[in-house]
Amino acid sequence: MKKESADEVSNRERGDQEATSGVATATRTKLQQTRTDTYAEWDTEETILAVKAALEERHTVTMIEADEDAPQRFLQVQPDIVFNIAEGLRGPSRESQIPAVLELLGIPYTGSDPITLGICLDKARAKEVLSYYKIPTPAFRVLNTFAELDGAPVEFPCVVKPLHEGSSRGILDSSLVRTRDELERQIKRVLTDYDEPTLVEKFLPGREFTAALLGNGSSLRVLPIIEIRFDQLPAGVNPLYSYEAKWIWDQSDHPIEMYDCPAYIDAELEGHIKETCVRAFHALRCRDWCRIDVRLDEHDTPHILELNPLPGILPNPDDHSAFPMAARAAGFSYSSMLNAVLDAGSLRNGLA
Repeated sequence: MKKESADEVSNRERGDQEATSGVATATRTKLQQTRTDTYAEWDTEETILAVKAALEERHTVTMIEADEDAPQRFLQVQPDIVFNIAEGLRGPSRESQIPAVLELLGIPYTGSDPITLGICLDKARAKEVLSYYKIPTPAFRVLNTFAELDGAPVEFPCVVKPLHEGSSRGILDSSLVRTRDELERQIKRVLTDYDEPTLVEKFLPGREFTAALLGNGSSLRVLPIIEIRFDQLPAGVNPLYSYEAKWIWDQSDHPIEMYDCPAYIDAELEGHIKETCVRAFHALRCRDWCRIDVRLDEHDTPHILELNPLPGILPNPDDHSAFPMAARAAGFSYSSMLNAVLDAGSLRNGLA
């Protein structure tokens, strides 16, 4: 069998004033700052090197930067397959950019295709697909301008989010609103700070979970489900998996034990969550891996909040990265988890 080469694709902005040695200094670590979430989606150098080391256990690895020079580098290297973790830099289709280039060049890669990545990053488009397939998702509306709120009926409480951000960017503790004044303030904040449409979503009062899915077709499996324990957050905050909850309050040097993995749920609820997530995975045509966020309504019915076909993969267990957490509970090491993703992509591309 031909030895495969797996290219790890990162996305560090070249020449950015807030980057050091090409790696953003304010990225996917437990940040000691609250004023910016600009780099929350990006991978740290620690994560990038951990992925490289994991894949090098079985393959020859060449790292390629997800920048303007990437197409030429792909042509020079001619990899057998690319292990794609590129989040992109700008625009609502940013996660689709590298996969689209790879398809143009005829180079196989892991993970979902450009269409799925673009749809999943646009929360409303993903919810429209889910709704078509009758997969429960909270009721929502999209506001492109503040004026569109005039006279519009809104059911409280609700959550205000940027339309196409990941890693809880733009979702603050204050994003859960219960009055018209709070709603207006949050919509103005999102429109101003993110310069993109605003998603106003019905708040569901039940428990929240996240599920990691690995594989394709008949080999698709749902790893042990994780529950987000909001009762472990600081007193007085909202039961919301906000930016503060994910990146500020929960630090690796003083972690909050707010995750149960596996979740303490009965077999019936576990089966219902898994079935809903598998249906969502197929409806959005995800491939190889995905993390899916789920919340229960007042009747304990699982609803899909969003799909993350490029899930976070922080290597340090103290950082509480959900996909690796679920994988460890399933018996995977960090390395075997990543190689299982690569295997799934290789098999799908006929590179056994």
